[in-house]
Amino acid sequence: MIKAGSFLFLVLAFFVSNTFIWAQDNRPNIIMIIADDIGYEDLGSYGNEIASTPVTDRIALEGIRFTNFYLTTSSCSPSRSSIISGRYPHNTGAAELHTAMPENILTFPELLKEAGYFTAQSGKWHMGPVPRKGFDLIYDKNPQIGHGGEDYWVPLLKERPRDKPFFLWLAALDAHRPWAENDFTGAHDPDKVVVPPYLANGSATRKDLANYYDEISRFDYFIGKVEEELEKQGQLENTIIFILSDNGRPFPRSKTRLIDSGIKSPLLVKWPKSLQAGVVADAMVSSIDLAPTFLQLAGITAPDNFQGRSFLSVLKQPELPFRNYVFAEHNWHDHEAHERMVRTKDFLYIKNNRSQYANPGPADSNSSDSYADLRNLRDQGKLNPAQADVFISPRPFEEFYIVADDEYQLLNKATMVGNNSEMLQLRKVLERWSKETEDSVPENLTQDWYNKENGKSLDIQRLRGEMPGGEKALETTEKGPF
Repeated sequence: MIKAGSFLFLVLAFFVSNTFIWAQDNRPNIIMIIADDIGYEDLGSYGNEIASTPVTDRIALEGIRFTNFYLTTSSCSPSRSSIISGRYPHNTGAAELHTAMPENILTFPELLKEAGYFTAQSGKWHMGPVPRKGFDLIYDKNPQIGHGGEDYWVPLLKERPRDKPFFLWLAALDAHRPWAENDFTGAHDPDKVVVPPYLANGSATRKDLANYYDEISRFDYFIGKVEEELEKQGQLENTIIFILSDNGRPFPRSKTRLIDSGIKSPLLVKWPKSLQAGVVADAMVSSIDLAPTFLQLAGITAPDNFQGRSFLSVLKQPELPFRNYVFAEHNWHDHEAHERMVRTKDFLYIKNNRSQYANPGPADSNSSDSYADLRNLRDQGKLNPAQADVFISPRPFEEFYIVADDEYQLLNKATMVGNNSEMLQLRKVLERWSKETEDSVPENLTQDWYNKENGKSLDIQRLRGEMPGGEKALETTEKGPF
């Protein structure tokens, strides 16, 4: 027979024990590490034999390396706004560079925060005021975040509350221009740099690329420091890490372009507790699919306003297929633009609604030594067709590339005689996507603010034109072809 005092003790012990169990939250921690202007081809794990990236090379062997991950735009702030909202740029209200989303756009950190996650950001922000409400802490100011944007990543990890799962948005400034002195300056030999065929094989370009790789090495180094701190805290096993970029490298014919050098990004995913190691996933995934994936990992059902879809199934079984199509857009980024793209694994189609203009890239690229090398070749009449691309005006209204046969998308087959049934099919798919997602082609787009010849600011009154997106673009829940 149990005495009254003993019975009371057992009851209290039961409640104390179960309260402890109930208080435990075993949902995974999620960390998204996003680079600034690093192309898919610029990590060692993606075949670059020059760039020194030992940390991400190791992570690729310890996790999943995606070979078909695409951004919705190759432009800094619109790309980030698209990722955080899970919507296409023209559906965010912030399709152009340096524009901010309106209040009615929901972001996934808001939902994670409401569900009990500690949410924090450190590094480059560039998304306007609206998404800030989804974070408990934000560190986005110099000198605290450092020249490369990574200095407060580890201190933030140390600062987090220990009784909640966490989501961290860690955003580097590397490898955005201008280059700055850092601990890795001089780590890459310009003479060993491999220059792509669309750039000039000159000393200034080689030095430019070497400096770019130095900043990538700094980005890589700080990822390792994050892992070290996770291990010290005993959180590495239950933390899923996503590593990606916001757009292509800041060089001519890359950043802002809708070919692979602009909108294809590395994506490495590691979760020691639950994912396979050292595998490659060739499923097509869009950056708008990140938001619903993060939510599903946290046990949250993504609302309809997220246009992406969770690819958790691919994380669990990397051999599975996912998308048939990915879509991207090029809107104002220093220069007037309106391009739309659809891509499959085999083909890439672009429609250019401002084909009267040249398409060299953004102002920071146009003021670079690499662009100066191209201008010098142009003035000497020595450009090859790939190098000449950035100066062509007018441009083709349509571009079509057979990707398997054309790594750099140099041969536009849109106007070639022959069977272009694949191009016609992608044209229809793009038209359907534009209609379903309420895209538009405003007559009064924002015009050039910078000189395309040298990247310098134009002496004009800077005015915004009409933002792409129809009347219902911000409200639509349509996702377009999948």
